[in-house]
Amino acid sequence: MSTTPQHSVSVAGAVVREDGRALAIRRADNGTWEPPGGVLELTETVEDGVCREVFEETGVKVAVDRLTGVYKNMTRGVALVFRCSVEESEPQPSDEATAVAWLTREEVVDRMSEVYAVRVLDALKSGATRVRSHDGRVLLEPPTAG
Repeated sequence: MSTTPQHSVSVAGAVVREDGRALAIRRADNGTWEPPGGVLELTETVEDGVCREVFEETGVKVAVDRLTGVYKNMTRGVALVFRCSVEESEPQPSDEATAVAWLTREEVVDRMSEVYAVRVLDALKSGATRVRSHDGRVLLEPPTAG
C-alpha cells in the first residue's frame, strides 16, 4: 500500500469581458471572493471542466481561450487557470456562490486574497503561462540566484 499523499487537480476560469472586467464569485462555504472553479472530474477534459465549473457557479457559458497559470498549493493540490471569453452571460448566484460580480483590476486586488487575485491578474496579462507556488495564503517566490 502506497503512503504517497494524494492531491487534487482543480480548474478555474478567469472570465474576462470585452471591457476588461473579470468574473468573480463570493463562495457560499467561506465567503471569500475567487474566480469560479473547482475540482476536475476524472472523466472530463480540462476544458470541459472549466466550462462546467464556471456555468455551475455563475450561469455564464464560456469558451476556453488559453492556459494562463499553474498554481501549486503546497498542502492541497494543483490549480490550472484558463482565460475564458463569454459566450452567453447572465451571471447569477448559485448554491456554491452567494454573489457573482464583474470586477475591475482594482476590485480584484481589494476583494480577493493574494493567491486568488494573482490568478486573475496573471490571466489579464499577455505572454507566457505563469507557474507559481503558495502555502494557501501567500505566494512562495522562487529563491533568487546568487
